[in-house]
Amino acid sequence: MTLEDLSRLQFALTAIFHIMFPAMTVGLSVFLTVVYGLYWKTRRPVYLQMFRFWRRIFGVGFALGVVAGAVLTFEFGLNWGVFSRVTGPIIGPIIAMEVVTAFFVEAGFIGILLYGDGRVKERTMFVSTLLVSIGTLLSTTWILIANSWMQTPAGFAIADDGTFVPTNWLEIIFNPSFPLRFLHMFLAVLISASTFIIGIAAWYLIRGRSLPFAKRSFSMAIGVLAVLLPIQISVGDDVALEVVVEHQMPKFAAIEGHWQTDSNGYNLLIVTDQADQENLADVEVPFLGALIGQDLTGQNFLPGLNDVEPDPDLQPPMWMTFWGFRLMFYGSMVLFGIAMAGVVPRLRGRLFTSHRFHKVCMWSAPVGILAIIGGWVTAETGRQPWVVYGRLRTEDAVSDLAPAHLVFSVIGFVVLYAVMLAAYIGYIVWAVRRGPEHDRPGAIIADDDDLDDLDAEATAGSTGAAASASVGSGGTPVTGGSPPMTDGNAEAAEGRAES
Repeated sequence: MTLEDLSRLQFALTAIFHIMFPAMTVGLSVFLTVVYGLYWKTRRPVYLQMFRFWRRIFGVGFALGVVAGAVLTFEFGLNWGVFSRVTGPIIGPIIAMEVVTAFFVEAGFIGILLYGDGRVKERTMFVSTLLVSIGTLLSTTWILIANSWMQTPAGFAIADDGTFVPTNWLEIIFNPSFPLRFLHMFLAVLISASTFIIGIAAWYLIRGRSLPFAKRSFSMAIGVLAVLLPIQISVGDDVALEVVVEHQMPKFAAIEGHWQTDSNGYNLLIVTDQADQENLADVEVPFLGALIGQDLTGQNFLPGLNDVEPDPDLQPPMWMTFWGFRLMFYGSMVLFGIAMAGVVPRLRGRLFTSHRFHKVCMWSAPVGILAIIGGWVTAETGRQPWVVYGRLRTEDAVSDLAPAHLVFSVIGFVVLYAVMLAAYIGYIVWAVRRGPEHDRPGAIIADDDDLDDLDAEATAGSTGAAASASVGSGGTPVTGGSPPMTDGNAEAAEGRAES
């Protein structure tokens, strides 16, 4: 492997590992904000129980995501020194804005989110959770601005020494691909988090455990999935037509998997030979490609990579771009099927008792994250051989390093990240098996499976009264800590302290 190949491989591995955590935690932060807001408004303990359980998984994932993201930042300087030097006047301020806005907000309020429950006022708790959620979205926004500029560069000039110099920051930030890619990614993280929540809640439903928690989590998340997936499919179509087709036609041809412009079919799978510029095998559905492209006549053929970009040195790797897109597309179709299939048992009143459906949901928990990984593989491999599309070749952006050093670092990262990922998965399994009832000492009682009367005791105003409340038929004792500090008891505590 060449120095460029090793550098790309290392960056790809670290980027894929990193993106798994924002793919889940950004959406979870929004979910936590909504759930705690519902608890604050309704006083139902099931929402507090949901908040405490999902907060645990969010907190560990957030920490691992920060660590993995820091590694990527170092790689810009170590592995991609030329890229950092020539694009620094543009990429540098964007990354700095992420630190100033997103990291500062997250660092200021993540401690309250994780440890403030029962120690600060509920208003403070809600605002802190909301601000952490905003911080994660800001971080995603700035990263997407930088990456979208690399995909569709705008608002710059190139100096005599090859440096990219900003000329219009509005054009840099709102480059042609950013608005749609941001919406596409924002919907993706909400969908992936919802899918993960659905999978965990389905596990509890199958086993008849923690039913109030499981039912509420499952119902909310699958509702989000049913609403957002049709929107996401429409937005994804706009990204393909308005961004990829208009600005990166070779990527579109590689996604479709055609070498020649002679077919209106859609390739379900291909075995391609980049060297000989041909597909060794394929499974194609005639006319489907034209139909997806909204051509009902079938007269227009899909573009072939050889016709779009005749120079093999300027073509993206078809197999990675094709299969990355198929991972995203097939994953989204699986989730769309789950979302639509959930409508039937909901209408029949069997949403919480259809265990076959629950098993499908449980095994589909990671599909949303895998779909996001597939989308990023498509985006990054499809713009090759450019790191700044049409302006800076990837081979010209790499640092001059000894390949042997990169081999050892790649092996080291693979081992380290495999251990970290295994540890996180193990933690999730442990937390799920332990259940949401054991998050805090003390007791809050979810006394009924009736989702409308889960917490009548919440108005009792006393943890002792809640602890002594009888557990109804099918009820689940739900442990909690000291009661959350409401605005009233916080002020009373302050008064006692002053006296």
